[in-house]
Amino acid sequence: MPTTTLNHHERLRALTDLLTPSIIRAAATLRLADHIAAGVNRTDALAEVTGTIPELLDMLLRRLAGLELLSRAEDGSYAVAPLGEPLLDTDPSGIRGLLSMDGLFGRQELALVNVLHTVRTGQPSHAAVFGAGYWEDINHNPEFVDALELNAHNPIGWDASIIVEGYDWSQVRSVTDVGGHSGALLIELLRSHPHLTGRLLDLKNVAEVGGRAIAAAGLADRAEAVVGSFFEPLPTGTDVYLLSAILADWDDEQAITILRHCGEAAGPGGKVLLAEVNLPVAETGSLETAGFELYLRATMPAPVRSVEQLERLGEAAGLRVSWRGPVTPVRSLLEFTLA
Repeated sequence: MPTTTLNHHERLRALTDLLTPSIIRAAATLRLADHIAAGVNRTDALAEVTGTIPELLDMLLRRLAGLELLSRAEDGSYAVAPLGEPLLDTDPSGIRGLLSMDGLFGRQELALVNVLHTVRTGQPSHAAVFGAGYWEDINHNPEFVDALELNAHNPIGWDASIIVEGYDWSQVRSVTDVGGHSGALLIELLRSHPHLTGRLLDLKNVAEVGGRAIAAAGLADRAEAVVGSFFEPLPTGTDVYLLSAILADWDDEQAITILRHCGEAAGPGGKVLLAEVNLPVAETGSLETAGFELYLRATMPAPVRSVEQLERLGEAAGLRVSWRGPVTPVRSLLEFTLA
């Protein structure tokens, strides 16, 4: 076989290797770096604390040493090598949690193994791999609560500050954060506008996390977390129904249903405030961004919607635009009322 062809074969095999990333993710899931750093540095002891089979764990450890994430001494003990130090829970990057196969974000990335499903159907790959959609997975798996709790303490992102600062909240008495997730945005709103009261609505696991975050922020007297779904009629009684970074996770038909339910709950005198994310790549169609474009589509149905497209969805839901707010490269702000 010609040398050039052989090199191509070797490169293709390297590009399609699934074992190496799986080994590293297994190490993150088992917290091997933390155990070793704590002095549990031999195969038998590590197998006992991780609930694994010593013979097979030894293979994993030796491969991690070959990848230079661990170092192996002549007596068979292991130490965490510099390349493996980010896998420690104390590392500020949080990469161990992101890679963990038991974690919310690691599980989402594992679904990318069936990106073929996205290419064939246009739908995210999560349900095709795990039998349930991303948000269903969150609601039915209590082990994901830790990831949600972490989000509750993170600062708001994706230009969400335009929601807090770019809308006239002075005439609003109360707001429902529909699909409010960890409560971070509602907490920021209440802190910035002391006259407001709020309600977070989300699925059971998420609402419980949001409720604890609200209480921890000392805002339990001004806000509550309730269990509900935006695919069902929503509780009435607040002036504004806020949808922040929600519709990207749903196709057009589902997005219209969500908007319609918000409009019905708001009623004739209420408002629906749509603060949607828009995640375009810098140069759509380029070779450099193709992977990121496909990643977005494999994890959410509609990561890229223009303001005009959002307005059309609102119109289809029986709403009309009553105010157009600021637009940033990744976020837009629209106010709707019943048509």
